Amino acid sequence: MSNQSFCMVLTTTNRLENAQLMIQALLSKYLAACIQTLPIQSHYRWNGGICCDDEILLIIKTREACYAELEQEIVRLHRYQVPQIVQIPITEGFDPYLSWISLHTQASGLHKSC
Repeated sequence: MSNQSFCMVLTTTNRLENAQLMIQALLSKYLAACIQTLPIQSHYRWNGGICCDDEILLIIKTREACYAELEQEIVRLHRYQVPQIVQIPITEGFDPYLSWISLHTQASGLHKSC
């Protein structure tokens, strides 16, 4: 899989319904092959104060070629004014797993790879 670049995209939300909405959309549009969720506690600065929230972290496995469309979909569905959306490159990985990611990520409306 040396000619393809794979990545993880991280986002958070404080509502289970919003997480499920994003998961369903990203998987059904072939923008992600796998999405894992973890309960986390986020501490951050917002509007001049220090905040702490229980959130759900979404770890999205995809290809770098899908990132732009994936980001647009998260922004469209997310409830936050400024959601965390960050891409982390996968520099190495088990070839059969990376092949599986490649197989399950393509632009749904375009019938081609992202």
